[in-house]
Amino acid sequence: MTDRKLRLDTVATGTLVFCCAVWGLGQVASKVALVEIPPFMQVAARSLGAALLVALWAGARGIRLTDRDGTLAAGLLCGVLFAIEFGCIFVGLKYTTASRMVVFVYLSPFVVALGMPLIARSERLDALQALGLIAAFAGVAWAFAEGFQKPSAADRQWLGDALGVGGAVFWGATTLVIRGSRLSQAAPEKTLMYQLVLAAVLLGLASWLIGEPWPKGLSPIPLLSLGFQTLMVCFASYLLWFWLVRHYPATLLSAFTLLTPVFGLMAGVALLGEPMTLRLLLALAAVAVGILLVSRVKRVHAVSPARQKEVPDST
Repeated sequence: MTDRKLRLDTVATGTLVFCCAVWGLGQVASKVALVEIPPFMQVAARSLGAALLVALWAGARGIRLTDRDGTLAAGLLCGVLFAIEFGCIFVGLKYTTASRMVVFVYLSPFVVALGMPLIARSERLDALQALGLIAAFAGVAWAFAEGFQKPSAADRQWLGDALGVGGAVFWGATTLVIRGSRLSQAAPEKTLMYQLVLAAVLLGLASWLIGEPWPKGLSPIPLLSLGFQTLMVCFASYLLWFWLVRHYPATLLSAFTLLTPVFGLMAGVALLGEPMTLRLLLALAAVAVGILLVSRVKRVHAVSPARQKEVPDST
């Protein structure tokens, strides 16, 4: 059993803000490293490095990662979804900007919000939450349309945007599988290890099959970008994220991650000189409305004693 909580406390909020900041910078780091490291190879390399770090961490803390606990099937499925998610994101970054990608990837909370009622009835959407979802989707759709209005079809920005949306769907599906399976009771290290190993193997194989060129040499900035992704994104922040998923309601967590596009947009503009367009600002505003509506309503339900008695703690 886990000490699952019904609401986000100070520890969860602080941890989420840290993760959102790291993920926002991670999109920029990925875009920078793509100059010298092809997308599938980059995901495979950072996943392999992070898997080694998780193994060392688990060994030092005495956490057994190979015990038979009924999580194998769900773990393999999550690993495949994780690999596809980042395959979509990294290929998409070849065609669209990091600041745009981070907006589309963070449609994931709405995928979780729509799917959670199938797992936990207490997280069924009400009218205000549905309004928040509609507002967010409207804003993102408005931003997405910009990719079709470029004067040159060769830019294929729309393809990068579409792959970002695909990444969001697969991330949301991964969260739902974790919450609806025995992985919700497993150690965060084990949940993360399934995904890192599968991503390293599947995307490493994909890189070889499509003939991605091996980097002839790595300059300092792409190398530091890959190191940041390995240590801070894939190891530290993902480990914290799976710990949060184990202990707190998935819908609240996912809604809170909508802060990440703000960090990603600021990082893309500040570090890469990417444009801050009106459509992107509208998308971010719509996402902000979504997180306010979803999170505020959920917190009201979570602290209601009558609601707690009525609905078992399945979150």
